[in-house]
Amino acid sequence: MAKKTTVLIVDDDADFVEATRVVLETAGYAVESARNGQEGLARLAKGGVDCLVLDVMMTDDTEGFHTAEEIRANPATAKVPIVMLTGISQKTGFAFSPETDAEYLPVDAFLEKPVDPDVLLDEIAKALNQ
Repeated sequence: MAKKTTVLIVDDDADFVEATRVVLETAGYAVESARNGQEGLARLAKGGVDCLVLDVMMTDDTEGFHTAEEIRANPATAKVPIVMLTGISQKTGFAFSPETDAEYLPVDAFLEKPVDPDVLLDEIAKALNQ
């Protein structure tokens, strides 16, 4: 039996994590979760994570950005695809895009909450195939 692709959701919103878990598991992914960047980094260090869905605003308003930078700076995790998912533009009015903010946002995709499940699945598939 082939190993399932594992997606790690790093988000402090338990309802979002559970809803996203159902979407991803229905699509055939194995899903794990972490409540903040430090938990996410600790889980990544154990290996076996194929893709990360990362929130921005957790312990503080920019935690996800710093977590993404740490992931990319570590040779052991630098190639793990990151789909950043956040409601930051709703709160701040500031919109991000990997095309224009690639240096500050070392991520493979940037999506706004709430996200259509099909869009999330498409972006995860694209990130895994890059």
